[in-house]
Amino acid sequence: MMDSAQTIDDTVISDDLRQRDQWVCWKKKHRDGKATKIPVNPETGVFASSTDADTWTDFETALNYVTTGAADGVGFVFAEDDPIVGVDLDDCRNPESGDVDDTALDIIERLDSYTEISPSRTGYHVLIKGELPEGRNRRGNIELYDKARFFTVTGNHVKETPTRVTRRQDALVAIHREYVQDIESADGDDYSRDANNRDGVGTAVDVDLENDELLQKAKNASNGAKFERLWNGNTAGYDSQSEADMALCCLLAFWTGGDATWMDQLFRQSGLLREKWDEIHYADDSTYGEKTIERAIATTSEFYDPDTGDESSVTTDAPVTSGFETTHDGSTRNQAYLTEKNRLLTDRIIELEAELEAKDDRIETLEAELECLESEHADGQSPPATTTQTAASSLSETNQPPNSIWERTKTLLGDNTE
Repeated sequence: MMDSAQTIDDTVISDDLRQRDQWVCWKKKHRDGKATKIPVNPETGVFASSTDADTWTDFETALNYVTTGAADGVGFVFAEDDPIVGVDLDDCRNPESGDVDDTALDIIERLDSYTEISPSRTGYHVLIKGELPEGRNRRGNIELYDKARFFTVTGNHVKETPTRVTRRQDALVAIHREYVQDIESADGDDYSRDANNRDGVGTAVDVDLENDELLQKAKNASNGAKFERLWNGNTAGYDSQSEADMALCCLLAFWTGGDATWMDQLFRQSGLLREKWDEIHYADDSTYGEKTIERAIATTSEFYDPDTGDESSVTTDAPVTSGFETTHDGSTRNQAYLTEKNRLLTDRIIELEAELEAKDDRIETLEAELECLESEHADGQSPPATTTQTAASSLSETNQPPNSIWERTKTLLGDNTE
């Protein structure tokens, strides 16, 4: 269905994207046996953020950085103030035969906009202009983004699609309704809770309740007063709002049977919701909200089971074994608190290690450049002062020790480095 070139063909990338200073680079990393893409600022070589425009740059700078071998590819960042929407279709293409599943083909044909194969060659990225409808933004292998995310851009263009990013609002709304947003139920509740559509998160029990019924049960339980305080946004008794967020998510994990998507939908109706919920805080591009929900499910050992027919499990203390509230004894709270703190520190260490690795790569590049300058100087060639100053200035910012190549270069080149 398309050209399988492996290099970035920048000639097919639309001016709608090229002219925006919303580009980063990315490096492939493997963590816990899973491949992930770390965004990199091509101007500094350190970790980039999908929510911080100061870490983005123009297309040419990003592309040039990739050609040095310092990164694996370029990426386009979606921002709130642009009309670009990305449609990510995963695991829908056979990389050997090129066969595509019917759902992906239908979406690509109806959107009729710039489309390319993903780096894995097992999916597609479609870029359009429009406004993402409200509601959930992903189901199964289909994800829709318009902010706080970046798309890898390969230039591996699907030839049957346009080379420009076209406006497709009507098609976007229809596809969102048909493939992503939950189908409306008979009683008007627009949230379906199919156990097969929970974004890859394991679920202990399939809870068939409507939102209002679930909330009422949670508020009537013996710890219902705590649930209601958190639901209303009251963080009293917690050292930070993050701890209150985690506590509410643990309660929601119990009542929803560990349904990540349902938990997210409910949390967004609570008084604790804030902008941080959708901000990316982790090197694997996870948002704060996604990670909080993931941890709440992972550390909750018991879930509400409506099939038991035992209402005492609802009206007595609902087991919440992973929050920051005391359940049956203080040791549970302390253990859960320390476990969560350890998880947060581990994630921060991973972020810092990624930044450090990027800085080390940058140092190696600059030292190689300075070694080249030393060689030219030894051969009697006088390197341009601006080149020397640029390399010297960049390397000095990495806080090299006094006996580094930077110091030796200053000695060799004299006033040219001052």
